[in-house]
Amino acid sequence: MSNTPMYVMAIDQGTTSTRAIIFDHAGKIVATGQKEHQQIFPKSGWVEHDPLEIWRNTRSVVGEALSEAEINRHQLAAVGITNQRETAVVWDKTTGEPVYNAIVWQDTRTQKICNELAGDEGADKYKQRVGLPLATYFSGPKIKWILDNVEGAREKAEAGDLLFGNTDSWLVWNLTGGVNGGVHVTDVTNASRTMLMNIDTLDWNEEICADMSIPVSMLPEIKSSSEVYGYGRKQGLLIDTPIAGILGDQQAATFGQACFEKGMAKNTYGTGNFMLINTGEELVHSENGLLTTVCYKIGDNKPVYALEGSVAVTGSLVQWVRDNLGLIKDAPEIEKLAKQVDDNGGCFVVPAFSGLFAPYWKSDARGTIVGLTRYVNKNHIARATLEATAFQSRDLLDAMNADSGVALTELKVDGGMVKNETLMQFQADILGVPVVRPEVIETTALGAAYAAGIAVGFWNGEQDVIDNWSEDKRWEPNMDEETRERYHRLWKKAVERSFDWMDEDVEELYG
Repeated sequence: MSNTPMYVMAIDQGTTSTRAIIFDHAGKIVATGQKEHQQIFPKSGWVEHDPLEIWRNTRSVVGEALSEAEINRHQLAAVGITNQRETAVVWDKTTGEPVYNAIVWQDTRTQKICNELAGDEGADKYKQRVGLPLATYFSGPKIKWILDNVEGAREKAEAGDLLFGNTDSWLVWNLTGGVNGGVHVTDVTNASRTMLMNIDTLDWNEEICADMSIPVSMLPEIKSSSEVYGYGRKQGLLIDTPIAGILGDQQAATFGQACFEKGMAKNTYGTGNFMLINTGEELVHSENGLLTTVCYKIGDNKPVYALEGSVAVTGSLVQWVRDNLGLIKDAPEIEKLAKQVDDNGGCFVVPAFSGLFAPYWKSDARGTIVGLTRYVNKNHIARATLEATAFQSRDLLDAMNADSGVALTELKVDGGMVKNETLMQFQADILGVPVVRPEVIETTALGAAYAAGIAVGFWNGEQDVIDNWSEDKRWEPNMDEETRERYHRLWKKAVERSFDWMDEDVEELYG
């Protein structure tokens, strides 16, 4: 048996799909299973997922990956979980049934709740304690919405019958037995996105829970990102396998990119874009619209912190151009169109579909396409679509440089859109620093696998992660400073045009 090769599985529960990926000791992908789940839009600004569909898909993709790898659970040293953060699930612990669909991180229905909580103190009311502004993005107000709006939910919650978790907690609870002894835990990275955890002491803030009228009994136990939480039970394919790592998706990507030194940064290009810079064991409060978040915590070690900038719409803008406008048949086609022209023809797309996240935090902004003339064609719009991702990332980098006091020298990138060479070159040009892509771009799943593998001794701490990381391609900036700043000034002008769009008339007519 000792000669049998061992592997680690990561379950990556994302916004659009759930995947199971099996990695070998070198951090290389052995097999993958993937299944998309339905995006539910009951009203304008509302985004939901069915937690039971996600759980079914998880079981399915685990089977796919094991089958493709031609191994069974005995060859898995551990399972790690990474997940879409802030997406809130509330379920009945006696039946295992969700009381409502999962409310997704992009959902904006909790704006009124956030305004009421802010009162005269404003959106930064809790920021010193939790590192986050009051915004629809985070889990706390979503839980409150469910308890306030689902019949009987508040009574059940106060009786101790309901549990809350981001999708990591929902999966771990089900994997470890569900109603038959399921473990109700989360890790520090996910807890730091609820707006309910003290960012310095890493425990639940009872006063904020009381403000949001959320019973503390609903909340999962906060653990480190790398330890054995429990063993597979109900999920027959993973029976007795240690579930040993949890990292929210962006922290997982930071871990998988080996950003262990203070000042190292990565940018993930997914449904949205997320840039994190490691600030070490020091907790840095942002003066420039960034979030203070936990980067990771390995076992009993001290927590490592990060500053994060989040952009709501990047990859999903390409989906919108495909599905809503019908300009392209598939995502890669956007690059073909964009390459037909040398620039955007003066056209800028600001994808504020559900407001703007960092560094603006404007929930009443909405998407705009500006600078249109008869000259502009679909190629220019395709190029402006890609450039919107790079410009939004530039806004984040400027805020990070200001907050950290350290000018970034290079940016590590990952996620689906980094295959797009045109985008990556423009990203380097508009940032003025090299952009570096690793060989394994599935760094989110890889980070969760590393956290789980480290917990059971499959890997020897961060050094193995550093040794496994390797560069695939590097883009150097080749735009002169004056042109770069001109482009950026026009982008900022376009962004300002998107502000303050939502008002009563818009809500009455289209809400």
